[in-house]
Amino acid sequence: MSADPALQALMGLLQQARRAREAPDLEGLGFVIVNETLNLLPYRQAALWSAAGLGAVTAVSGLPQVDPNAPYLQWLNRLCRALASSPGITPLDAGSAPADSQAEWADWLPPHALWLPLKARQGELEGGLLLARDQAFNEHERALLAELAGSYGHALAAFRPREHVLSRLQSLLKPGRTQRRALLGLLLVSLVPVRLSVLAPAEVSPREPFLVRAPLDGIIGRFHVQPDQAVEAGSPLFDLDTAALQTRRAVARRAHDTALEEYRQSAQLAVTDDKGRLKMGQVRGELEQRALELEYLSQQLERVQVKAERAGVAVFGDVNDWQGKAVTVGEKVLLLANPGQVELLARMPAAEQIQLQVGQTVSFYPDASPTEAYEARIVRMSYSAEPTDQGVLAYRVRAEFVAGQPLPRLGLRGTARLSGRWVPFAYYALRRPIAALRQWVGW
Repeated sequence: MSADPALQALMGLLQQARRAREAPDLEGLGFVIVNETLNLLPYRQAALWSAAGLGAVTAVSGLPQVDPNAPYLQWLNRLCRALASSPGITPLDAGSAPADSQAEWADWLPPHALWLPLKARQGELEGGLLLARDQAFNEHERALLAELAGSYGHALAAFRPREHVLSRLQSLLKPGRTQRRALLGLLLVSLVPVRLSVLAPAEVSPREPFLVRAPLDGIIGRFHVQPDQAVEAGSPLFDLDTAALQTRRAVARRAHDTALEEYRQSAQLAVTDDKGRLKMGQVRGELEQRALELEYLSQQLERVQVKAERAGVAVFGDVNDWQGKAVTVGEKVLLLANPGQVELLARMPAAEQIQLQVGQTVSFYPDASPTEAYEARIVRMSYSAEPTDQGVLAYRVRAEFVAGQPLPRLGLRGTARLSGRWVPFAYYALRRPIAALRQWVGW
């Protein structure tokens, strides 16, 4: 009992698709396509054309290898390139073939042929299969070959080499409606105005603080306050060590007492002796000098305890950093700040400098409260950049907090967003690369 022809055709189609999927490489796949398709329907000649590169015939039925310089292969290449633009399966003969292939048709192919475009899932042409025989292909055979062409197209796509990044870029830049729309969209986005801005480290600093300095040379012996402690006017802040001054005052007192005793003796002699009167004048001058030295050292001892001249919050580092440290007269020790009078101090890196104006808005985002933000307005900027504690050159930007919002805590650190003028998005995105390029090329 013979099997149903339709069932046989279906089984042959499935078997041929499986053979194409199991091909080990592109050369083996070409052999399956041009030679084993004969198991599905009869034909005399078959040629596989690949669309990779400039396009070329890679396999011909009955030949183990193809010679691209052979006249037959050169004629087939011209024919397949002309047929590559065909939208679907195309029946051919000598009369319907491309004009430059009609004259030599009878020399290379049987009277009838069929062109099958081999496409992948995305619809991209992977190649084409040309089948030729003496009889025309009927409608049933064309439908069968259409299904087989889909399987061959997917098999060819599996062996296609990965596209290089430059090739993808070239394909995107090819003239076309999509490319024109993309370029137009990119142009519009590049012209969108944005605010030129830069992020800078910032902290809340006191406004018009009172600077407490060392009143004289010495060593700090004791601190009476802690960092961020509120003090009243007249409260002691710190003491200098008095050991050296006490010793100097004791020596000065002895010298003063000796000079006073000499003055008394010279005064008694001056009553009866003219030389005694002359010596009394010299001794009196020395006594006055000793008295001044003693008074000066006594005043210095009174100044060893430094007191707050006004109320505020003591702003300094750590007590242990100062106790036992030698200071010179006029050296800064701490600040007295008013918690109700604070300002924002931002340090804008010189490498990211933008043009700022007094009155422009600054947004402050504290590190300790990521959900909060404060608004401030620039009041002044430094003329030149100075190195920060991290060794980065930066400009100091001071801003006053806008009224109507709670003031942040003194010493709070965070990030400030400094906003400048409006510029196109293209300038905003390319500002740093252009600046680096100019520094590199010197233009």
